[in-house]
Amino acid sequence: MAERSTAAVDVADNSGDEPLTAKADAATTDGTAETQDAEAEGAGPQDAESERDGSDAVPASPDLHSGHKLARRYRLEECVTRLDGFSSWRAVDEKLRRAVGVHLLTADHPRARSVLAAARSSALLGDPRFVQVLDAVEEDDVVYVVHEWLPDATELTALLAAGPFEAHDAYQLVSQISQAMAAAHREGLAHLCLTPGAVLRSSTGQYRIRGLAVNAALRGITADQPLRTDTEAIGALLYASLTCRWPYESDAYGLSGLPKDLGLIPPDQVRAGVHRGLSELAMRALANDGATASRQEQPCTTPDELAKAVAAMPRILPPEPTFTAPPEYQRTTYQQGTYGRPSVRPSSATQPVITAPPPPLQSRTGKVLKWAVSALLIAALGLGSWQLAETVLNRDSDSGEPTPTQTAGDGGDDNNGSEPSKPVTIVGAQDYDPLGADGSEKPGSIKNAYDGDTSSYWSTDGYYSADFGRLKEGVGVVLDLGKVQQVGKVDVSFLGGDTSVELRTTRASSVPAMPDGFSKAATGSGTKVSLKPDKPVQARYVLVWLTKLPMSEDGNYRGKVSDIKVTS
Repeated sequence: MAERSTAAVDVADNSGDEPLTAKADAATTDGTAETQDAEAEGAGPQDAESERDGSDAVPASPDLHSGHKLARRYRLEECVTRLDGFSSWRAVDEKLRRAVGVHLLTADHPRARSVLAAARSSALLGDPRFVQVLDAVEEDDVVYVVHEWLPDATELTALLAAGPFEAHDAYQLVSQISQAMAAAHREGLAHLCLTPGAVLRSSTGQYRIRGLAVNAALRGITADQPLRTDTEAIGALLYASLTCRWPYESDAYGLSGLPKDLGLIPPDQVRAGVHRGLSELAMRALANDGATASRQEQPCTTPDELAKAVAAMPRILPPEPTFTAPPEYQRTTYQQGTYGRPSVRPSSATQPVITAPPPPLQSRTGKVLKWAVSALLIAALGLGSWQLAETVLNRDSDSGEPTPTQTAGDGGDDNNGSEPSKPVTIVGAQDYDPLGADGSEKPGSIKNAYDGDTSSYWSTDGYYSADFGRLKEGVGVVLDLGKVQQVGKVDVSFLGGDTSVELRTTRASSVPAMPDGFSKAATGSGTKVSLKPDKPVQARYVLVWLTKLPMSEDGNYRGKVSDIKVTS
């Protein structure tokens, strides 16, 4: 499984009645740490349709402490949740040197098997729109799930605390979330706990969903109609983003519920200025138990139907940037070297006007003197140059030796010429993916990258964008030259489109664990790239590091290296 990110967030949702201001600083708080009372009050349709499985009596959560290591790799740092027989931690992956999140529960917990199954199914999806599960293991009577940690993402709960969304932001929210959940349901995965605490917005404006399948498994939640449950949850998120109200009578997630006895009223009747199309869309997703959409449109019962309804709407553009008028021009005074000095009204008596003398050499005589000196200098320089050239020519003619511009002999060898470059033999190669979850990237076809056959190639995994889905810096191929020797140029051929690549080298006796262990020597982009350092370098290992991928025929982004040649 290709690596998806270098950080992680907790997968559980944030719900309940606690005001958001009390949680504003708890960016990593596990959302499953909510009271049973908040769930009993009913925060949304997923609670109405779903139910907890298992017995009321569950084993206590594993008694671990900060500093404990799992698999001699994941060091527990801080417990953020301890509830219902499981605990959630912020941890550090010491192998990849990054923060991760970890869920822990005992192996005899009644939901341990379902949590493992949900985590492994979610990991197989590999969709970057979801917070990724990185590992799911049963070890030493403990079951733990390792997932991403995204410190730069903001929870939707915090975003809603700042006020209702602009129409464009709400449109992006429902569009991205519905498309992501439609893709998950096509793979047979449901969320069932899709709340404001389960949605994150990155610094680039992309929404990520955490807790796919795992969240419900940890809490023991199931649903008879998972498609309808997730669709209504998306509708509730859209409703909340338009109104800053939770579309049910009970307060939840830091939002006030609707007034009692009014039922489900459209967002444009709750708050003035709400976009009519988005208001209708929220009602179509929330239609249930006799409620109908505000304009008699057919209700959306699946995330796929909701995504298609969003796509059918006229696109909502972002608001125009506000124009700030420049400050009004203010006249200032600038007189004889003074700036900003208030002008003095002349007195009734006539005052003599004193004219300052011109600067040195600005008078008529000074100008004539400057031109005369310049002409003398130019004449002297020309005369000296002519005399020097005449002396050199006479000396060469007297000696009878050829001048430097003459040829000493025909067909002579140039002993001072640079030595021609020679091919450097590649002893071996390996795929290089230190930032990936499993540390490998299609190792079976690595020989195709330097076998001299341009029809064969080594390919990366597929990603959702040219920059690896914003999940890692790159992947590459490490070439072993057998010994430290001179590298003058590396020619790389790609298939499928322009690819950005870096040349990195090292004299070390072994392959560095991370890309920073190599020295960057050259960069390039295209289908045939010649990577030539400013000056020849000495290296044992050469890293061809791909940093930007072209789009392939299947719609994903892949890098395809068909041939690599190294010359001295």
